[in-house]
Amino acid sequence: MDDHHEIGPQKENDRKSSTGLEENVAGLLCYLGTFVTGIIFFILEKKSPFVKFHAMQSMVLYATLWIVGTGVSYVPFVGWLFKLLISLVGFILWVVLMVQTYHRERIKVPVVGDIAENLVQHFNGRSQ
Repeated sequence: MDDHHEIGPQKENDRKSSTGLEENVAGLLCYLGTFVTGIIFFILEKKSPFVKFHAMQSMVLYATLWIVGTGVSYVPFVGWLFKLLISLVGFILWVVLMVQTYHRERIKVPVVGDIAENLVQHFNGRSQ
C-alpha cells in the first residue's frame, strides 16, 4: 500500500564511492583479492571512508597473515600445521568480511581494524 516509505532508505543504500561502484560492492571487492585489491581500492577511492577503511583493513590483515604464515612454515615438525591453521583462519575471515561488508557492516577485525583506522587517518591527513 504505502511503498513510498522505502524511498528514503533506498536512497541511502545507493551511496556511490568515487570509483562509481556502490560502497558495499567496492568494500567487498577490497577483500576479494586480499591485500592486492585492498591496495588498488585504497589508491582509487577518494571520498568514501567506508571503502578506505575496508581497503586498508584488507591490506593490513592479509599482508600480516601472509608474513606470519610464511614465518611459521619454517618451524620444524609443526610449521605446516600452523600454516594450515593460519590459512583456514584467513579463508574464514575472507568470506565473513566480504559478506558483512556487502551488507554494509563496518566489521573491525580485533587489533588489525585499529591499525587500519589509524593508517587511514594518517594517510588522509597527508593528502589534505
